[in-house]
Amino acid sequence: MFGSIAPRYDFLNHLLSLNMDKLWRAHAARVATRGLAPKRILDVACGTGDMAIELRRSAPNAHIVGLDFTHEMLAIAKDKTPGGEAVIRWVEGDGLRLPFEDGSFDLLTIAFGLRNMENLRAGLTEMRRVLRPGGRLAILEFTQPEPQFLRWFVHFAFVHALPAVANFFSRGEAYRYLADSIRAWPDRRALAARLRQCGFRSVRHELLHFRVAALHCASREERPRR
Repeated sequence: MFGSIAPRYDFLNHLLSLNMDKLWRAHAARVATRGLAPKRILDVACGTGDMAIELRRSAPNAHIVGLDFTHEMLAIAKDKTPGGEAVIRWVEGDGLRLPFEDGSFDLLTIAFGLRNMENLRAGLTEMRRVLRPGGRLAILEFTQPEPQFLRWFVHFAFVHALPAVANFFSRGEAYRYLADSIRAWPDRRALAARLRQCGFRSVRHELLHFRVAALHCASREERPRR
């Protein structure tokens, strides 16, 4: 499904979000790198590379890896990367079985991809594994908006308007899946609780523009002193 929509993926993301997705990613990259000075960054479910490219702007001296399991998405990411693979390394792989050693990264990000993992706990546990002790996880994802009237409005937009517009340009069923996955996704407080259950600490979150997306940041605990 993701392979089939790859050629129109960026265009539709920008159109359907009124370009807010660009602002969300730029903000997430700034917050994720703030006060950390990461040397190695992994962006999981990187898609066509927009988040990894934003991370490059916020952490120009870091070694950045973008990982996704959709070959067609990665091909687009490679083509639009300023400086090519000398700047960002692109890896085809599974977010539930990350092909990296324990503690390999200072920062791990995932933007609008956590929802697509078939096992949320397994995905978060694997992310924690490849983070170094004290490393940071940043999750940019849709959330259940508040108050209730806004939730009704957003659900109407996702259930009816979004698939209809997407169907005009691309495969509408892919965006019906998007709408269904957002409605079934836990709200920001429930996701924060899941992060704590998976061993993350210093969990915090903020709502972004229009209150339909949230940025969660958390840390892998430091090794206990002996």
